[in-house]
Parts: sequence; structure tokens; C-alpha cells
Amino acid sequence: QVHLVESGGGLVQAGGSLRLSCVASGFNLDRYDVGWFRQAPGKEREGLSCISRDENSTYYADSVKGRFAITRDNAKNTVYLQMNSLRPDDTAVYSCAVPRVPVTMIRGLCVQPPTGPFGSWGPGTQVLVSK
Repeated sequence: QVHLVESGGGLVQAGGSLRLSCVASGFNLDRYDVGWFRQAPGKEREGLSCISRDENSTYYADSVKGRFAITRDNAKNTVYLQMNSLRPDDTAVYSCAVPRVPVTMIRGLCVQPPTGPFGSWGPGTQVLVSK
């Protein structure tokens, strides 16, 4: 059974850093593209960063480009999101997701996240950035 769990969230001051982890169980994560997303209260879900299963392609939303970095350790079945220079408007619940089938372009995963039976999601981890 596909299972994803995020961790690493918490409370941090503006300008600080956090590293989020997305750990997969029940399947080999190296066969899947992976994306990080966030949703703040009252806002739509936003695709932040996505990485291809072979690590050769990555995508970053303009809102996080230059501040966030996505990496993966397939031996640990884990994808990371290093978040630096955090701002109060980064406050949100952060989730990872994998599509059931590979995407043609990694940007597509972030722009159109999988829904329903077309993907698997973790429960999310809360990030709070104070001023």
C-alpha cells in the first residue's frame, strides 16, 4: 500500500530555515516523480517544487525559486525540501505527492497536481514562519 509521510515542519522565525522530508513506504519511490505542495488557509494549493524519478529534472515555482531546493535519496526512499530565507507568507501546510503514472514534463506535476486515484498524498506538515 502506497504511504507517504512528511516531517520537519515547525515554527521558525523569518529568515530561518527548515528541511522537510517525505518518506515513502510500501513502494519504491525511485520509480516515481515527486512533488512538494503547500496550502495556506483560504488559499489554493500551490505546487512548489517537483523532481523527476531520475533526478535529472527539477521545477521550482517563482515564489520559492532561489530559496528552496528539492533533492531525493532513493536509497532512503525519501525526498527532501530544503527551505531557506523563510518568510511569513511561507506559512502553510506542506505536503508531498506522487503521480500514479510518470509525467511527461516535471513542471506538469507541479502545475497540475494529481487528484483522486491519479496520485498519492501524505497528510502534510505544518510550517509556521513568524515575523
